[in-house]
Amino acid sequence: MKRALRVSILVGVVLATINHGDRLLAGDIDVSIMFKILLTFCVPYSVSTYSSVLAIREFQGG
Repeated sequence: MKRALRVSILVGVVLATINHGDRLLAGDIDVSIMFKILLTFCVPYSVSTYSSVLAIREFQGG
């Protein structure tokens, strides 16, 4: 879980900057943009957690 959080922070910041950097710099942020930014952080967290679970299962033979 800690690793997934670190990955989501790192990748989330990069993706949020790429996707919403212009609006962040302009201060043009509303509720819908904040929701999209939060989702931007959820995606790498979910992918990291899912891949870790699959790796553990494979290692354990299940």
